Amino acid sequence: MRSSIALGIVSAVALAAAWSGAAIADDQVGLGAGNLLVHARIVGVFPDATGHDTLLNGKIATDDYAIPEVDASYFFTDYLAAEIIAGTTKHDVKDELSGSNLKLGHVWLLPPTLTAQVHPFGHSIFDFYAGAGVNYTFFYGSGGSQNIAGLPTKVTYKNGYGTALEMGINYDVQGPWYVNVDVKKIYLTTSADVELAGAKITHARVAINPWLAGVGVGYRF
Repeated sequence: MRSSIALGIVSAVALAAAWSGAAIADDQVGLGAGNLLVHARIVGVFPDATGHDTLLNGKIATDDYAIPEVDASYFFTDYLAAEIIAGTTKHDVKDELSGSNLKLGHVWLLPPTLTAQVHPFGHSIFDFYAGAGVNYTFFYGSGGSQNIAGLPTKVTYKNGYGTALEMGINYDVQGPWYVNVDVKKIYLTTSADVELAGAKITHARVAINPWLAGVGVGYRF
């Protein structure tokens, strides 16, 4: 028993020493050339949708959503980086007519986005950045639309390109660990076709233009 306790104490001391050594060895401040920063965030997605259908002139609207998201940024220099994000969201869609709403069901969005970032304060504890880039959104898993006069409806969405702007900050907590706050604006337009019993009844051109506001942690490699 005593030997087991002694072995446990020795192991704990060894682990503490290794942790301390790693912390001392990683004395880099902030982010710079050659670093890869991986974030895990919780992101709120807030569509700023505008658009009307061609039949009843109803306004197309979507709901907000919160998702987990991962991304990676590679630093080509101390001041220039590129970021790729991945996350998927589910949105309920409705056609707001006068006095009532026509439910167009739900749809999933997968909007991989690549941005080029400027980090003006290289190797800073407070790493402010701004960026711009491109987006391609895949629409999938649509369903749950409202029947009309007992007949089934179906809504299809067209994939499309968009652009993106962003700004945020990485705060160097300790060693390779960071806290991150990030805001993006994605400019995205799609078209939606509503079918009733297999026949197209209306078409809508919708600018979704979501805001993405996220907070999370990052690890530097």
